[in-house]
Amino acid sequence: MERLHKVLAHAGVASRRECERIIAEGRVSVNGRVVTDLGIKVDTSVDVVVFDGSRVRPETPIYFMLNKPKGFVCSNNPEGGKPRVVDIFTKISQRLFTVGRLDVDSEGLIVVTNDGELCNLLTHPRYEIPKTYSVTVRGYLEPAAMERIQKGVWLSDGRTSPARIRMVHRDRRCSNVEVTLAEGRYREVRRIFAQLGHPVSRLVRTSIGRLRLGQLKPGQYMRVRKETLLAATRQWTRPENAAGAGARSSGKASPP
Repeated sequence: MERLHKVLAHAGVASRRECERIIAEGRVSVNGRVVTDLGIKVDTSVDVVVFDGSRVRPETPIYFMLNKPKGFVCSNNPEGGKPRVVDIFTKISQRLFTVGRLDVDSEGLIVVTNDGELCNLLTHPRYEIPKTYSVTVRGYLEPAAMERIQKGVWLSDGRTSPARIRMVHRDRRCSNVEVTLAEGRYREVRRIFAQLGHPVSRLVRTSIGRLRLGQLKPGQYMRVRKETLLAATRQWTRPENAAGAGARSSGKASPP
C-alpha cells in the first residue's frame, strides 16, 4: 500500500506536491470513486487509479536537459495560447513536466522528466541548490549596486539571501553579469534588478548545481541519466543539509 500522491508521482503525473493539489481538486478517482483525501493509500496491483479520465500506470523514468527558448511556459496547462516546454518533446510518449520553472521571457537550462520523486527532491526548499544566470540589464551597473546584491536586497516579501555576482561587461547602455542564487522566490532575479533601477532585458540560466547548459542551443535537449542529475546536486541534497528544514516554508520552486 502506498499513498496516492506518491503513486501519481511515480507514474509521472507531476511532482508529489503538485499531485497533492491534483487530488484535492477532485481530478483523481480510485476504483470509480473520486477521492480528495490526501492520506488515502492504494495498492496498484488491484486498485484502478484514474487521473483526468486516463488510467494511471507506472512509466519508465526518463530525464532530459533542455535549453528553454524564450516564449515557452513551463506549466503543463495552456496559458493564453503560449507554447509549452513539454510541446518541444514531440517524439516522447511519456507525460513530462519541468523540474522547477523559468518564466516565459527567460531562457536556459531546465530539467524535464516524468519522475515526480526526483522533481520533489530537486525543488524542495530545504535544499538550496544554487542556480547561475547570465543576466543583461539596462544601464551601467555601479559597484554599489553589485554590493547590495551580494548582501541581499529588500523586496516586498523580505530581504533576499546573499548572492554571488560577477561583472562580465558593461557600458552606458547595458551591463551583463553572472549571478548565482540559492533561493527560489517568484521572479527573484528580475525583481532584484528592477528594485535597483536596472530592468532585465535578457536572462539565461546557465547551471543548476554542477549541471551546466554547455553547448545546447535554444530548443535543443539531450537525454541524461538520473545518476548524472543526482551527482550534480548531491553536495546540496545530502541528509545533513536538511537540518532546519521544518523551519522553512515549503512550496513549488518559482521562476526567477
